[in-house]
Amino acid sequence: MLKEIKAAEMDCEKFIAEQVREIRAAVGDGTAINALSGGVDSSTVTMLGHRALGRRLRTVFVENGLMRRNEARRVRDLFGALGVEVEVVDARDDFFSALTGVTDPEQKREAITQTFYKKVFGRIVRESGARHLLQGTILTDVDETVAGIKRQHNVFAQLGIDPQAAFGYAILEPLVQLRKDGVRKLGRALGLSEELFARIPFPGPALAARVIGEATPERVETVRAATEVVEEALAGTPAFQYLAILHEDRVTGMRDNQRQFGQQVEVRCWDSVDARTATPTRLSFDVLERIAAGILKRVPGVVSVTYNIAPKPPSTIEAV
Repeated sequence: MLKEIKAAEMDCEKFIAEQVREIRAAVGDGTAINALSGGVDSSTVTMLGHRALGRRLRTVFVENGLMRRNEARRVRDLFGALGVEVEVVDARDDFFSALTGVTDPEQKREAITQTFYKKVFGRIVRESGARHLLQGTILTDVDETVAGIKRQHNVFAQLGIDPQAAFGYAILEPLVQLRKDGVRKLGRALGLSEELFARIPFPGPALAARVIGEATPERVETVRAATEVVEEALAGTPAFQYLAILHEDRVTGMRDNQRQFGQQVEVRCWDSVDARTATPTRLSFDVLERIAAGILKRVPGVVSVTYNIAPKPPSTIEAV
């Protein structure tokens, strides 16, 4: 059982020194691959890995077609300013091919897991000769997976899965004893800008976790556009996380005095410390109206916008 290192009790410099030693010992004289998505966890583990390995760590951003708009360029530029070269790998066809016809939430997560680790990173690791993948798994990922709440795509050992046997390489998880507040504290200590270490969480399956039903390129683009509106409107709030979800059912609406069977978007905004529990943020009605107006104006085909007021539990922060 993993022992939690609480943020309030963590000595960042001691933790960094210990993890640098462990990463160097595991990789030896070889090289490692680093999976960077631009989220808090992967950004922090990127800086930790480069502290340990320098140029022997190859940092890769996988463009899976499921990220925020222009995310690859943004992440590459932010880390370039920190002296970290980021290689962008276009794997959009691989992911959308794997997601075709898949509607069950767990099957969607498994399709993304297999595509990410076996097909895309398996290919990258084989071509590079690296034997290790560095990633930002945290304790909450493990807890939710083991408890059966939802399978997080980056959890293996706790489910009895050996990545070496399954994918052909070992996975290093230096943040696995931390929760989100501890990762933020560590990211600051490693020199990340507040824009990175304080960024709101983003799911491992990316926008596929915010599309109920099949995650087609068109439906992902709808939730991507709605995400822009929500994140712009709530960027200044102290909320833990905020997001848009695209529902599967069509609902009756009206445009130009004609009936339209359109799509519905659900907005969620959460107050939380570590994502284990969360309560809906009490946003003002003016803010909610502004978000709804933005979505209805800027996202084609949407005729209904709702706000989630169920806490976690029984709800979860993400929908899928």
